Amino acid sequence: MGNKANNGREWRPKGQPVEVDTHDFPDPEIGKAIPYGVYDVAANQAWVSVGNDRDTSSFAVATIRRWWQQMGSLTYPDATRLLITADAGGSNSYRTRLWKIELDRLAQQTGLDITVCHFPPGTSKWNKIEHRLFSAITANWRGRPLESHEVVVNLIGATTTRTGLKVAAELDHDPYPLGIKITRAQVEALPVTAHDFHGEWNYTIAPERPPPD
Repeated sequence: MGNKANNGREWRPKGQPVEVDTHDFPDPEIGKAIPYGVYDVAANQAWVSVGNDRDTSSFAVATIRRWWQQMGSLTYPDATRLLITADAGGSNSYRTRLWKIELDRLAQQTGLDITVCHFPPGTSKWNKIEHRLFSAITANWRGRPLESHEVVVNLIGATTTRTGLKVAAELDHDPYPLGIKITRAQVEALPVTAHDFHGEWNYTIAPERPPPD
């Protein structure tokens, strides 16, 4: 982020180009922008949190939580379960223990059965969020220097498509520290049910419910 060159083209008055830095070295005073998005396939709506700390599993699930609070629960007030399709790596990796711990907290808070289906390694571009959300965001901010968090958030929030995509964006100031240790025993104690087909990629986390009378 900063006064950096950004690929693409934007109309400007003749002879008045936007001057940018020669090199794209990070500027510690400006910081960085980390967009993490949730795309609702059925409603063609999206939520994007722009973090300024680190891309961790806690940040990923916090974004899902904000989407549910701000959009999902309003669109689907009677929902009892949530299906998440996610990449196989990164902050939402199926191998990351903190990812499942945070999802369990979300399930307990919302009362939702949360099913996660990870795309196999190398197939993340199959995820519709790439073609219907992030490609549109990239097209919307082409040719413009991303000089501040406000610019990033505003450009993301102004993204639309001919199919009626609506995007809400918000800056997330919360810290997401690295080095949080989660033991195998903690993960094994979670109410996680692995599916018959590739249970390492497909699983459901259920909220704890009181036993029947």
